[in-house]
Amino acid sequence: MKKLILAAAAVTVVSLTYSVSAQAASATANATATVVAPIAISKTSDLRFGSLSSSGSAGTVAMSTASVRTAGGGATLVSDGSTISAASFDVTGAPNATYSITLPASATITAPGPITMTVDTFVSNPTPTGTLSGGGSQTLAVGATLQVGANQGQGSYTGTFNVTVNYN
Repeated sequence: MKKLILAAAAVTVVSLTYSVSAQAASATANATATVVAPIAISKTSDLRFGSLSSSGSAGTVAMSTASVRTAGGGATLVSDGSTISAASFDVTGAPNATYSITLPASATITAPGPITMTVDTFVSNPTPTGTLSGGGSQTLAVGATLQVGANQGQGSYTGTFNVTVNYN
């Protein structure tokens, strides 16, 4: 019995001195970031519908992004040498970056009096996103539709609208 107790004590001593410790491991990672040029937009030409006349019924004048205008309804185009063009913008930023384009839902243009017309159905080229060139630029063209009222009042109408670009 003494041998059994001594053997049990020896095993206990051995088990107390032989313990398993947990091992830890670690790894290191880099944190990186690249700061690029902010995206910017600048107007190079205005949206110009040119001269038109209005009859007893409402109509429209549409300007495409390629600076082609068409009339419908009671609006008639007048060719008097006035400038017509889609709006044009230079977009600049990080080379090869993509960006989103936000166009207004509508804008109001006003003549003295004050009499107004609505510009809506804005379109752009490119749309709905653009991609900057390897040099970090792209031309953005914007067209729209002018809502001409029946017997629209004569005058020179002006107004503004905003185009917004954001990196994707």
